Amino acid sequence: MLNGSNGASNPGEVASLMERILYEVKRVVVGQDRFLERVLIAMLAQGHLLVEGVPGLAKTLTVKTLAATMRGSFKRIQFTPDLVPADLVGTRIYNQKTGDFSTSLGPVFTHLLLADEINRAPAKVQSALLEVMQERQVTIAGETHVVPEPFLVMATQNPIETEGTYALPEAQVDRFMMKVLVGYPTEEEEFVIVERVTGEPVHVNAVATTEQLGALQQECRKVYVDPSLMQYAVRLVSATRQPARYGLADSQKYINFGASPRATIHLIEGARGLAFLRGRPYVLPEDVLDLVPDVLRHRLVLTYEALSDGLTADQLIQRIVQKVPAPEKPMAHHVAQAAANA
Repeated sequence: MLNGSNGASNPGEVASLMERILYEVKRVVVGQDRFLERVLIAMLAQGHLLVEGVPGLAKTLTVKTLAATMRGSFKRIQFTPDLVPADLVGTRIYNQKTGDFSTSLGPVFTHLLLADEINRAPAKVQSALLEVMQERQVTIAGETHVVPEPFLVMATQNPIETEGTYALPEAQVDRFMMKVLVGYPTEEEEFVIVERVTGEPVHVNAVATTEQLGALQQECRKVYVDPSLMQYAVRLVSATRQPARYGLADSQKYINFGASPRATIHLIEGARGLAFLRGRPYVLPEDVLDLVPDVLRHRLVLTYEALSDGLTADQLIQRIVQKVPAPEKPMAHHVAQAAANA
């Protein structure tokens, strides 16, 4: 088994544990393989996830089931217009009997936090998540309280309803490692969903601990990333800010603001997590390429001209990917050298 105290493990144990976690989740959740993969990448890379999809696509069920497989705590916050920041992070309560103040911690103190329909609360409430998402801590009345580890925020938003919603602040959006679009299941998958929901309930078994997940996160950070891949990620993100430099002068008018350096960091960290899930101790160009749309789509601020021409962030990202060439695959001796130096 993984040793949670020192993070010692071998590839066989890592693969076995991830397979058991996936098996338990798949007993409940049907399909949504790409979505589930992104959730696991976010957990391994210690990032946060923004999920966009219509109601009823098992977004909540996936995160709740994942928490159950790891003996982790799970809390859900339904964002509404009347929510206040104290409802998220907690507040100070006065005790009339003792005359003292005590701190009541909010629902953000959990391992897996689901912020349901985050765009239904005003910016003041959304911004209350900024500190806890970045610093993994909350300050209440001058006192700092650290959230438990591991900590993952998964926020959802509904793309088909705009009435009574608020745009997420750019600083808030940038905190999310990825924005994942969740689509409808196939007819075959929907048939299995109906079978499971209308049949006997499935009880999920806890197969891992939060300490083991922490050890997996430490192992994930040891995955080797070739400097050429880091440079590739830098060029991809830079192309969103200055498209003309990369032969995309016609796209310059469609992008108001490009992605921040945090996007480059998240692209590399996410690629590490994906390579780790795929059982490799090193990152390949396809790992980076696979995550580019998810990491960049929510960070591009498009102009009105792009909206009038019907262009989406994904379409502009596709243009960038086609123009910025990927480096050759890392050579085997680079991987061996990195492993020897670890």
